[in-house]
Amino acid sequence: MPPPSPAAALTKPHKPYFFYGHRKPTQNRPTVRGGLFSNRQTLNPNKFNRPTAASHAAFDLQKWDPEDTLNHKPTYGRDPSERFFFLAKNLSPIARYIVDAFRNHKQWNPQLVAELNRLRRVTPKLVAEVLKFPDIDPGLSSKFFHWAGKQKGYRHDFACYNAFAYFLDRAKNFRAADQVPELMHMQGKPPSEKQFEILIRMHSDANRGLRVHYVYEKMKKYGVKPRVFLYNRIMDALVKTDHLDLAMSVYEDFKGDGLVEENMTFMILIKGLCKAGRMDEMFELLDQMRKNRSKPDVFAYTAMVKVLVSEGNLDGCLKVWEEMQKDGVEPDVMAYTTLVMALCEGNRVDKGYEMFKEMKEKKYLIDRAIYGSLIEAYVVDDRVGSACGLLKDLMDSGYRADLAIYNSLIKGLCTAKLVDRAYKLLQVTIREDLQPDFDSVNPILVSYAELRRMEEFRKLLEQIKKLGFSVAADLLKFFSGLLGKNDGLVMATEVFEYLKKHNYLSVPIYNILMEAFLENGEEKKALALFHELSLLDLVPDSSTYSIVILCYVEVGDVKEACTWYNKIKEMSSVPSIAAYCSLAEGLSRIGEIDAAMMLVRDCLANVTSGPMEFKYTLTIIHVCKLNDASNVVEVVNEMMEQGCQMNSVVYAAVIYGMSKHGTIEEARKVFSIMRESEFLREADIIVYDEMLIDHMKKTTADLVLSGIKFFGLESKLKARGCTFLPT
Repeated sequence: MPPPSPAAALTKPHKPYFFYGHRKPTQNRPTVRGGLFSNRQTLNPNKFNRPTAASHAAFDLQKWDPEDTLNHKPTYGRDPSERFFFLAKNLSPIARYIVDAFRNHKQWNPQLVAELNRLRRVTPKLVAEVLKFPDIDPGLSSKFFHWAGKQKGYRHDFACYNAFAYFLDRAKNFRAADQVPELMHMQGKPPSEKQFEILIRMHSDANRGLRVHYVYEKMKKYGVKPRVFLYNRIMDALVKTDHLDLAMSVYEDFKGDGLVEENMTFMILIKGLCKAGRMDEMFELLDQMRKNRSKPDVFAYTAMVKVLVSEGNLDGCLKVWEEMQKDGVEPDVMAYTTLVMALCEGNRVDKGYEMFKEMKEKKYLIDRAIYGSLIEAYVVDDRVGSACGLLKDLMDSGYRADLAIYNSLIKGLCTAKLVDRAYKLLQVTIREDLQPDFDSVNPILVSYAELRRMEEFRKLLEQIKKLGFSVAADLLKFFSGLLGKNDGLVMATEVFEYLKKHNYLSVPIYNILMEAFLENGEEKKALALFHELSLLDLVPDSSTYSIVILCYVEVGDVKEACTWYNKIKEMSSVPSIAAYCSLAEGLSRIGEIDAAMMLVRDCLANVTSGPMEFKYTLTIIHVCKLNDASNVVEVVNEMMEQGCQMNSVVYAAVIYGMSKHGTIEEARKVFSIMRESEFLREADIIVYDEMLIDHMKKTTADLVLSGIKFFGLESKLKARGCTFLPT
């Protein structure tokens, strides 16, 4: 026999080995213990594992985009069963078998029952485990619970009932969960306090206060007395959901059971009484709290103050503050801050300043927000000198004033006609790089406009332009605020004429000024601005043309208004609702009924929420198909009940509908009923009756012409010398 080759001698024989430990569970083999007979070279556990964080590229915060779709990866893979197995991996094998059977069958049927019957016995522990699984159809879990209870010699334990109650609440069937105590009683398992506590906790977490009280009444029915902790939970849920009277009735039962109140018990009720403004009852409870030797601490008093502040009850806040001082409780910084800021917001700055001085005497650390509240309150109270003194105090304390404080002071100085000082403060904000905004600049601009200091106005505009402000947008807001003042239109016109010389104007500014002239009844001035705008390089927009339509309708030139309406349509834009209403009413007044109704339909087709009058207009036209005046009057009465105004568009709708679908007699009945209801005057009836006759003639003529064209008689009539046909 030849000797083995050296290469064969060096090669180790292929030896399989046993890999001991827990195998990763799969759907068919939930848990495998023991040995896996495998090969060292083919076993690769990383092959089936999820990629770890280390396998991914390092996270770079600078490159992270929250809108990127790659960052919104699903928690699980594309396979929907992956989530199921991820959740089921912590279940026991038999529980996983049951849950997997639910997933496969998806409904309760004999096949599912047959699979469950293969199990020799389902224990209460197993039932509770299955009910705790989140992704199960509620109907299947309920039937499984009742099926398990029918097993021979089986009785649900408390854990099963608790899991069943949690499951029902998770499935949004909290009313069914409230019936679990009755189910326990029927099955010979009297409910204990724990079952009621679960229901109360579920309802209180969901802010269902009345349900909490319902469960509490059920506790009394079964003779279960809550502990102090559970009483507190019940009263707290009722107070939070604004059922204070029910909470007080529960407190009476609390005392009837001979229980001793805790600090928490008193504080729950006291906060509820503070919120409801029942201060006398609150002070009675506070006295009772002192008698029980459970005097409230500074945190309790601060909580009371916060509740009263949220309700705007400053008098109650001060009374509670006096009670705190009587008890010898030293208020902390939070209590002072809450009260001072509330007093400033409630226009009681003098009292707030007294509290502020107390804080300084006690050497408390005063927050910058307190300074800001006091300064703003002094500015509102037209005491800008005191506000400036507080600014100096703020800086002496080592703080740096923020932009909101400077904005308040600038506004106050401008109100006091001290615009030069306000301008200096603005320069301070620029030097300190606080990035002033429109609220910083606007009061100074308004003051310059009121004082007619136009050159300084322009220089300020140039300065804020260098700071990166959007001058066009800020000027638009400036004009909007200026027009709201007395004589604002006069000042706005002067500023407008000055800015026009320096090319600071834009189409929105023209629009807002034209609209102001229109509201002031000066339509011709608004139209003059429009013609001026047309001569410039600026391009009017749909808002400009909408204002022009309103102006032309007001001056009585409806046809010119229609020209600009067509211009808007050529731009593929939509007029404003006010332009639609005004033009439709103008067309109705001059007898252009068809054009007015077409405009109504166009408005409702293009506008998201059209005017209610237009919707009722189409309803009137539809009801006219019945040719019954009483039905039309019912729609008109409903329209009046909804707060809509009667106008010429409604009367035009009656004429249009009756001419197309009804008769002249029914239309006249509608107008006569409106006359009796004092919607119309006698002169109006005469005008609309003439419109009705003219429109009926026009409608009849259109029908005749349509019939001639339909039957091909047009050429024959023309051959016989007929001249009334259109060319």
